[in-house]
Amino acid sequence: MGLGGCIILIAAGAILTFATDWKVEGANLDVVGLILMAVGIIGVATFTSIAKRRRVIVPPSTPVVDAERDRRSYE
Repeated sequence: MGLGGCIILIAAGAILTFATDWKVEGANLDVVGLILMAVGIIGVATFTSIAKRRRVIVPPSTPVVDAERDRRSYE
């Protein structure tokens, strides 16, 4: 699940918790909305920590010197 999916979970949970007054037998939609928001927030935190690790800058390696080519350039 990417960042967009996590944001959708947060938005859907907020809508269920704060914007609806539906009554469903056997389920409390306020709790379902809170669970969706919590899962979305955990997903965003996980996604950003993984994205930070991917952005690690690796120093450039030393250039490879071709001995044949260098010998020809001196002749």
